[in-house]
Amino acid sequence: MEPTDGELLERWRGNDAASGEALFDRYYPMVERFFLNKVGGAVPDLVQETFIRCVENRDKIRDNNQFRLYIFGIAYNVLKAYLRVRYRGGQPVDVHGSSVRDVAAGPVTLAVRRSEHRMLLEALRSIPIEDQVILELHYWDNLTTDDIAEVLAVPAGTARGRLQRARDKLGEVMHRLTLSAQDLTTTVADLEGWARDCRDHLDSYRDDGQTLSSSPGPAPAPRLPPRSRG
Repeated sequence: MEPTDGELLERWRGNDAASGEALFDRYYPMVERFFLNKVGGAVPDLVQETFIRCVENRDKIRDNNQFRLYIFGIAYNVLKAYLRVRYRGGQPVDVHGSSVRDVAAGPVTLAVRRSEHRMLLEALRSIPIEDQVILELHYWDNLTTDDIAEVLAVPAGTARGRLQRARDKLGEVMHRLTLSAQDLTTTVADLEGWARDCRDHLDSYRDDGQTLSSSPGPAPAPRLPPRSRG
């Protein structure tokens, strides 16, 4: 039986570098996917930064078995910091009102072949950043509203309201992007299945080393030395 996240984390804290590497290997695909539809060619650097911050703060994780939520929370903070520095000259980014397209204008750079996948990715990039994060975590990583609340550091009720708001905003954008009323009805009625299919499609591209049109493929998870004892 494979060790749990909590077991690997505890061993890593005890200076077992192999356990830390195993934990990063386990979560590299999910962290990479978190950044894929948001920052283009900066994905490898931001994944690396996320794991570095995890190393620096591993003793602050309150619940060992919530490592997945903890690392998504770090990834979200890394994303906001990158957008702030790269596109806002160090000024805060309005994640509630600005989309990725507003902050970093440009088309979808993911190498997707199906038009409906491209439309969904474009729609996600066109809604407020926090809404995009919420929907991708919910539909691509199966996070519940309680999980999302932990990632965003907000009350569970707030997360539920924001998830519904995000769905509504995505529906509005897709209405503008969809040429066929029938396609729109089908998509909105089975958004979960459609998003899951899109996620699987992206994962297959990543596994084939074709994730980004401007990138040769994902870098391996970082190999980090054990922390020296004081």
